[in-house]
Amino acid sequence: MRITEVAAVLPGMAELRRFQADPFREALGVEFGVGSAEPAVYAYFVDGRLFCVAVDPAHGPQVTLWGRELTACVPADLERFLLHAHWCEVLDVSYGPRGNPGVNGLGLVVRVQEAAGGAVTRPVMVGPIWADRCTDDWEGAIPECEWVGRQWPHPRGTQTWPPPGHKPRWGAWRPPF
Repeated sequence: MRITEVAAVLPGMAELRRFQADPFREALGVEFGVGSAEPAVYAYFVDGRLFCVAVDPAHGPQVTLWGRELTACVPADLERFLLHAHWCEVLDVSYGPRGNPGVNGLGLVVRVQEAAGGAVTRPVMVGPIWADRCTDDWEGAIPECEWVGRQWPHPRGTQTWPPPGHKPRWGAWRPPF
Protein backbone atom coordinates (compact mmCIF):
# COMPACT_ATOMS: atom_id res chain seq x y z
CA MET A 1 0.00 0.00 0.00
CA ARG A 2 0.99 3.58 -0.53
CA ILE A 3 0.42 6.42 1.97
CA THR A 4 -2.88 7.48 0.38
CA GLU A 5 -4.14 3.88 0.49
CA VAL A 6 -3.22 3.56 4.16
CA ALA A 7 -5.00 6.84 4.93
CA ALA A 8 -8.11 5.54 3.13
CA VAL A 9 -8.35 2.45 5.38
CA LEU A 10 -7.98 4.46 8.59
CA PRO A 11 -11.45 6.03 8.86
CA GLY A 12 -11.56 9.29 10.77
CA MET A 13 -7.76 9.58 10.90
CA ALA A 14 -5.56 12.06 9.13
CA GLU A 15 -1.84 12.24 8.49
CA LEU A 16 -0.24 14.20 11.33
CA ARG A 17 3.43 14.24 10.32
CA ARG A 18 6.23 12.46 8.47
CA PHE A 19 9.67 11.63 9.85
CA GLN A 20 12.84 9.64 9.17
CA ALA A 21 12.25 6.32 10.94
CA ASP A 22 15.68 4.74 10.72
CA PRO A 23 19.22 6.16 10.61
CA PHE A 24 20.59 3.33 8.48
CA ARG A 25 18.08 3.06 5.64
CA GLU A 26 15.52 5.15 3.83
CA ALA A 27 12.45 4.37 5.95
CA LEU A 28 9.74 7.01 6.08
CA GLY A 29 7.49 7.09 9.14
CA VAL A 30 4.00 8.58 8.99
CA GLU A 31 1.86 9.29 12.04
CA PHE A 32 -1.91 9.05 11.69
CA GLY A 33 -4.36 10.34 14.29
CA VAL A 34 -7.82 11.75 14.86
CA GLY A 35 -7.84 15.48 14.07
CA SER A 36 -4.73 17.14 15.43
CA ALA A 37 -4.66 14.82 18.44
CA GLU A 38 -1.97 12.39 19.47
CA PRO A 39 -0.76 9.77 16.97
CA ALA A 40 -2.77 6.55 16.94
CA VAL A 41 -1.09 4.57 14.15
CA TYR A 42 2.49 4.69 12.90
CA ALA A 43 2.99 3.47 9.34
CA TYR A 44 6.43 2.87 7.85
CA PHE A 45 7.30 2.95 4.16
CA VAL A 46 10.30 2.02 2.00
CA ASP A 47 10.29 3.14 -1.62
CA GLY A 48 6.75 4.45 -1.06
CA ARG A 49 5.36 1.04 0.01
CA LEU A 50 4.04 0.09 3.43
CA PHE A 51 6.14 -2.50 5.28
CA CYS A 52 5.46 -1.93 9.00
CA VAL A 53 2.65 -0.68 11.25
CA ALA A 54 2.68 0.08 14.98
CA VAL A 55 -0.36 0.91 17.09
CA ASP A 56 -0.22 3.42 19.92
CA PRO A 57 -1.77 1.83 23.03
CA ALA A 58 -3.22 5.08 24.39
CA HIS A 59 -4.81 6.45 21.22
CA GLY A 60 -4.78 3.69 18.61
CA PRO A 61 -7.30 1.09 17.54
CA GLN A 62 -7.46 -2.35 19.13
CA VAL A 63 -5.52 -5.11 17.37
CA THR A 64 -6.58 -8.68 18.10
CA LEU A 65 -5.24 -12.17 17.52
CA TRP A 66 -7.90 -14.92 17.72
CA GLY A 67 -10.10 -12.50 19.65
CA ARG A 68 -7.37 -11.68 22.18
CA GLU A 69 -6.57 -7.99 22.44
CA LEU A 70 -2.94 -7.10 21.77
CA THR A 71 -3.12 -3.32 22.24
CA ALA A 72 -2.78 -1.66 25.67
CA CYS A 73 -2.52 -4.91 27.67
CA VAL A 74 -0.56 -5.67 30.80
CA PRO A 75 2.69 -7.07 29.34
CA ALA A 76 2.82 -10.12 31.63
CA ASP A 77 -0.78 -11.09 30.73
CA LEU A 78 -0.17 -10.91 27.00
CA GLU A 79 3.12 -12.76 27.38
CA ARG A 80 1.27 -15.61 29.16
CA PHE A 81 -1.21 -15.77 26.26
CA LEU A 82 1.58 -15.94 23.68
CA LEU A 83 3.53 -18.54 25.63
CA HIS A 84 0.40 -20.68 26.07
CA ALA A 85 -0.08 -20.60 22.27
CA HIS A 86 3.61 -21.50 21.91
CA TRP A 87 3.40 -24.46 24.31
CA CYS A 88 0.26 -25.69 22.49
CA GLU A 89 2.31 -25.49 19.26
CA VAL A 90 -0.10 -22.99 17.71
CA LEU A 91 2.49 -20.19 17.44
CA ASP A 92 6.26 -20.16 17.37
CA VAL A 93 7.06 -17.41 19.88
CA SER A 94 10.59 -16.09 20.09
CA TYR A 95 12.32 -13.29 21.95
CA GLY A 96 14.51 -10.65 20.42
CA PRO A 97 17.80 -9.39 21.86
CA ARG A 98 16.00 -6.74 23.93
CA GLY A 99 13.54 -9.25 25.37
CA ASN A 100 10.50 -8.44 23.24
CA PRO A 101 8.27 -11.43 22.46
CA GLY A 102 7.04 -11.94 18.95
CA VAL A 103 5.94 -14.35 16.29
CA ASN A 104 8.19 -14.23 13.23
CA GLY A 105 5.69 -16.30 11.22
CA LEU A 106 3.04 -13.59 11.71
CA GLY A 107 5.39 -10.63 11.50
CA LEU A 108 4.37 -9.56 15.02
CA VAL A 109 6.51 -8.05 17.76
CA VAL A 110 5.03 -6.88 21.03
CA ARG A 111 6.71 -3.79 22.44
CA VAL A 112 5.78 -1.75 25.49
CA GLN A 113 4.99 1.90 25.85
CA GLU A 114 4.63 3.96 28.99
CA ALA A 115 1.05 5.08 29.67
CA ALA A 116 -0.73 6.76 32.57
CA GLY A 117 -1.18 3.47 34.44
CA GLY A 118 2.27 2.04 33.64
CA ALA A 119 3.76 0.03 30.80
CA VAL A 120 1.25 -1.39 28.30
CA THR A 121 1.66 -3.36 25.09
CA ARG A 122 2.22 -1.83 21.64
CA PRO A 123 1.83 -4.25 18.71
CA VAL A 124 4.26 -3.77 15.84
CA MET A 125 3.57 -5.70 12.64
CA VAL A 126 5.39 -6.23 9.36
CA GLY A 127 4.20 -7.81 6.14
CA PRO A 128 4.93 -11.45 5.26
CA ILE A 129 8.03 -10.75 3.16
CA TRP A 130 9.61 -8.91 6.14
CA ALA A 131 8.38 -11.30 8.86
CA ASP A 132 11.50 -13.49 8.99
CA ARG A 133 13.54 -12.47 12.05
CA CYS A 134 11.21 -9.55 12.81
CA THR A 135 11.85 -9.97 16.56
CA ASP A 136 15.56 -9.36 15.96
CA ASP A 137 16.26 -5.65 16.31
CA TRP A 138 19.51 -6.02 14.37
CA GLU A 139 18.54 -8.21 11.39
CA GLY A 140 14.78 -7.65 11.24
CA ALA A 141 12.89 -5.10 9.19
CA ILE A 142 11.32 -3.05 12.00
CA PRO A 143 12.61 0.55 11.91
CA GLU A 144 15.11 1.65 14.55
CA CYS A 145 12.74 4.21 16.06
CA GLU A 146 10.37 1.40 17.16
CA TRP A 147 13.11 -0.16 19.31
CA VAL A 148 13.95 3.07 21.16
CA GLY A 149 12.31 3.82 24.49
CA ARG A 150 10.62 1.66 27.12
CA GLN A 151 11.84 -1.95 27.11
CA TRP A 152 9.96 -5.17 27.78
CA PRO A 153 9.75 -5.67 31.56
CA HIS A 154 12.51 -7.98 32.78
CA PRO A 155 13.87 -8.29 36.33
CA ARG A 156 17.49 -7.80 35.27
CA GLY A 157 16.90 -5.69 32.17
CA THR A 158 17.21 -1.96 31.67
CA GLN A 159 14.07 0.18 31.68
CA THR A 160 14.88 2.05 28.47
CA TRP A 161 17.07 1.75 25.40
CA PRO A 162 19.42 3.34 24.92
CA PRO A 163 20.15 3.40 28.65
CA PRO A 164 20.91 6.77 30.25
CA GLY A 165 24.40 7.98 29.34
CA HIS A 166 24.78 5.59 26.38
CA LYS A 167 25.62 7.27 23.08
CA PRO A 168 24.58 5.08 20.11
CA ARG A 169 26.40 5.55 16.80
CA TRP A 170 23.53 7.20 14.93
CA GLY A 171 25.35 10.31 13.81
CA ALA A 172 22.92 13.21 13.45
CA TRP A 173 19.78 11.01 13.50
CA ARG A 174 17.50 11.30 16.55
CA PRO A 175 14.50 9.09 17.36
CA PRO A 176 11.28 10.91 16.40
CA PHE A 177 9.43 10.26 19.66
